Amino acid sequence: MATRLRADAERNRAALLHAAREIFGEQGLDASLDEIARRAGVGNATLYRRFPSRRDLIAEVFAGQMNEWVELADRSLADPDPWNGFVIYVTRVCEMQATDRGLSDLLVNASFDDDERLARLRATAQRGAVEVIDRAQRAGSLRADFTRLDIRMLMMANAGVAGRSSDAGAWLRHLTLFLEGVATGR
Repeated sequence: MATRLRADAERNRAALLHAAREIFGEQGLDASLDEIARRAGVGNATLYRRFPSRRDLIAEVFAGQMNEWVELADRSLADPDPWNGFVIYVTRVCEMQATDRGLSDLLVNASFDDDERLARLRATAQRGAVEVIDRAQRAGSLRADFTRLDIRMLMMANAGVAGRSSDAGAWLRHLTLFLEGVATGR
């Protein structure tokens, strides 16, 4: 049975998670933990008592978004048009990256796979991606040589475009050009 936190401890935990989501989203996963504690209005000792390591904090902050990545494949597979389902999938993954620098770092960085929860979510999401890809290929909409690794390369490229362009919509233009290159006969 999980131990219930005191009300003030729960408020501090919630404030830390909220501040971490904001700061990681703005600055990426290397953001200052001191700044997270400051923005949450707590001391460093409180942060480290709740989250003994940066990895613990990252896992807690991003588990929900990683769950969204997992569920995205199910939503994409529910679309009656396999190509449209594929487009929905890659568009939302790229949008998630473009709007959250921390999540972008996490999606392209396998070094966080030592966290069991994140590794399990990543593996499940990757299996879902393979299903989305296979379905679009069986329908003849997606190049036959396209693989899950191509989605990883797309995510790496998208992270670069989103992180370095002064145009907030540059990622979408890049994605549109990419999709035109992998579509067959459409």
